[in-house]
Amino acid sequence: MVFVEMQMKSFDQLGWIGLGNMGSRVAKRLRNAGYPLMVYDRDRSKAEELASHGAEVAAGPVELAVAADVIFSCVNDGTAVRNVYFGENGVLRSAKPGAHIVEMSTVAPETSVDLFRAGRDLGVLVSDVAISGSTPAAESGSLTLFGGGDREAFDSIAPIFPAIAKQWFYMGPSGSGVAMKLVVNALLGVGMQAIAEAIAFGRQLGLPRDLLFDTLSKTAVVAPAHLGKLSTAKQNDYTAQFPLRLMRKDFDLILSKAAELRVEMPTTVAASERNAVEAARSEEEDFAAVIRLMERLTERRSLPSTA
Repeated sequence: MVFVEMQMKSFDQLGWIGLGNMGSRVAKRLRNAGYPLMVYDRDRSKAEELASHGAEVAAGPVELAVAADVIFSCVNDGTAVRNVYFGENGVLRSAKPGAHIVEMSTVAPETSVDLFRAGRDLGVLVSDVAISGSTPAAESGSLTLFGGGDREAFDSIAPIFPAIAKQWFYMGPSGSGVAMKLVVNALLGVGMQAIAEAIAFGRQLGLPRDLLFDTLSKTAVVAPAHLGKLSTAKQNDYTAQFPLRLMRKDFDLILSKAAELRVEMPTTVAASERNAVEAARSEEEDFAAVIRLMERLTERRSLPSTA
C-alpha cells in the first residue's frame, strides 16, 4: 500500500483513451492498483464498465486531456491516433503544459515521431510505449513494454509500469518503441505460420493430430508466445486474443517499412499472404487460425482423385 500511495502522489490523475481488448485490461489494472483514472472510448458502454471499478468516465477526449497529468492511449491504428490527438479539438491542444502522453498503439514509427514533435512544440511530453503480450498477459500484468522518446520522460513514468508489465525497455528516440514492436510482431506472425506449416506436414506424415499438438507444445522450438495457441488450436478454438485483422495490419506496417528501407523479407511476405487469406474468411478470429488454414489446404490436396 505504501508503494501505491507514493505513486499516486506523483500521478494525480491518469487518463486512458481506447478500451479495446488490450486497452480495457491494462486500464483496469491501473485502476485496481489504486490510480485515479479517467477513461474514454467512442463506445461509452466500454468506459462505463471501467466505472464499475472506480474510474471516472469522460464525455470526450478533450475533457480527459484537460484533467489528466498522464494520458495513455491504445487505439486501432495510425488514423485513430491522429484523430485522437491532432486537430482543433484534439487531445494535444487541450492537454496541460507539462502533461505526458503515453501512446501505446501499434503504428508506423513516423506516426509516433509526428506526435512527439507536435507535443514538443506545445510543451507536452510524448512517449511511444508499445505493448507486447496477449490479453491474458494484460490481465495478469505480465506485459513487456518498449519505449521510445526522451529518456528522462520515459524514466519519469516507469513507476507506473509494475502495475501492468513484468519488464520494460527504453529503445531510443521517438518511434523506437513502436519500431521494436514491429520487429517482435514480424517474428510473432512468421512463427505462427511456421508452426501451421509444420503441423500440416506432420499430419500428412501420419502423426495423430492430438499427439502432434501435445508433443510440439513440450519442445524447445515453440516460443512462449505461441505455446498457448497450440492448446486452443488443438480444440479448433480460435477465439481472438490477437485477431487476424490486427496481425494483418501489423504485417502491412512491417512490409511497408521494409520496402521503404529496402529490406528483403520474403518469409514475412509469405506469412502475410496466408494471414490475409484466413482474415478474408473471418478477420475477428485469432491469428493462430492460419493453423486451420494450412490443415484445410493440406486435406484438400490429399483427397483421392475422382477422375
